[in-house]
Amino acid sequence: MLVSTATYNEKDNLKPLVEEIRNILPQCHILVIDDNSPDGTGELADQLARDFGNIHVIHRAGKQGLGTAILAGMKFALENDFYCFINMDADFSHDPKYLPFLYEGMAANDVMIGSRYVPGGGTENWPASRKFMSANVNRLVRFLFGMPVKDASGGYRAYKVDILRKANLENVKSRGYSFQQEVLFRCFRAGAKIGEHPILFANRRAGSSKVSMKEVIRSLSLLTWLGIKAKFSSNP
Repeated sequence: MLVSTATYNEKDNLKPLVEEIRNILPQCHILVIDDNSPDGTGELADQLARDFGNIHVIHRAGKQGLGTAILAGMKFALENDFYCFINMDADFSHDPKYLPFLYEGMAANDVMIGSRYVPGGGTENWPASRKFMSANVNRLVRFLFGMPVKDASGGYRAYKVDILRKANLENVKSRGYSFQQEVLFRCFRAGAKIGEHPILFANRRAGSSKVSMKEVIRSLSLLTWLGIKAKFSSNP
């Protein structure tokens, strides 16, 4: 099992995150994908890899987008023949305590979503504007892609690596936050059985959010284009 997290200026969060993951899933491998963080996150990741076993680090030249970072993690999982790939944020908005539930869900599913929108799930300290936007993005995705899931936009997920091999990842168009919806659709189109486990999505413990309105608009535009294309193509 590979637990992957993408980082940019997450030095204050990275060590406690790695320690919690190791305490909860001591058998797992951890992958840190750092985009040349100026705060020294990449150097800290290298130190953690030296101090602990089963920690891997990918250094990238600069900020290239969340989607490309997750794709790099998926490629690492594919090349190294892991059974399961789990992606989570580095800022503790995704609590590591849910990792065992996502992993256990692999027994019956090809993809497990840490879901804010199934019974028992939710968000913590979100403004009304963010709740409105998130809920409506998920409604749009269900309408465009026909996926029977409640939370298509969350990034806390587990994938069987076998389904990633079938998902035409080389055709992924998204590079930012629309990546989550697009890759889920590609897995769904490849025949994935998708499950959801409730999580409480919390605000980050340290650092600042990387989400911008420009990225939101770009992602919504791309999702709309992909959804329309998917209705007329068997291989979008």
